[in-house]
Amino acid sequence: MDGNTWEGTDLADHYAEDAFASAKGYVRSYVLHQQLLDHLPPAPATVLDVSGGAGHHSFPLVRAGYEVTLLEPSQAMLDKAEQRLERLTEQERRRVTFVRADGERAHEAVNGGRFAAVLCHGVLGYLERPEPLVDQLCRCTAADGVLSIMTGNAGAMAVRPALERRWDDALAAFDDRTETNVLGVRSRADTVEELSELVRNRSLEPLCWYGVWLFVDWLEFSGVELDPNDSREMAKAVAVELEASRRDPYCQLSRAFHLVAHKDPS
Repeated sequence: MDGNTWEGTDLADHYAEDAFASAKGYVRSYVLHQQLLDHLPPAPATVLDVSGGAGHHSFPLVRAGYEVTLLEPSQAMLDKAEQRLERLTEQERRRVTFVRADGERAHEAVNGGRFAAVLCHGVLGYLERPEPLVDQLCRCTAADGVLSIMTGNAGAMAVRPALERRWDDALAAFDDRTETNVLGVRSRADTVEELSELVRNRSLEPLCWYGVWLFVDWLEFSGVELDPNDSREMAKAVAVELEASRRDPYCQLSRAFHLVAHKDPS
């Protein structure tokens, strides 16, 4: 998302606070984190979080011992990240570096640095074309490194409007790649096959992909809300979501997907 999108609005507050405080936000963060841990090199490896917002996906890695560089174009979001940084210990804070820059010039912004893991979660859908950003992500990934991309699933575009009984929109969504998302912003979805080809053409090999957001997403659009403060139910929900994210046909119906790729050591 362009840095200007967040500036001068309450969108940064909503995204950084409300969205991740919800049950759906918690589930997404938990599922992505568990999937990542299956592929990341051991801490204290270096991690670059491109357009990383307020650090919701990379700060848990800081707590796990990783060295994180959070690259973000929006000052409003970096301010939110600074506020959330105070929740970490002094030792953990020393493992975080902030860089204000657009993801489409990430390689230059980190002075040509290469990272053991590069994250880009929930960003591609806000770009008209994914290629320029994917190129930067691949360039920033070190030899033998891991690239993690989460983006909207073009194969499940009809689910949301159908559950909201917007039948005309649902019918059109079978052949559409764009929608107005829950933040009220126009976004675009990708396919696993197309994104896999993009990274493969840039010397990375896709390892696997997972679903992200299935049942909790359907519940919300069906008018049912989970209480994020109900730890017992949330523990059961994330267990089901994590299992669904790894299995066909459930992962194919997820609202988003998570692609993990590896760069050859040579």
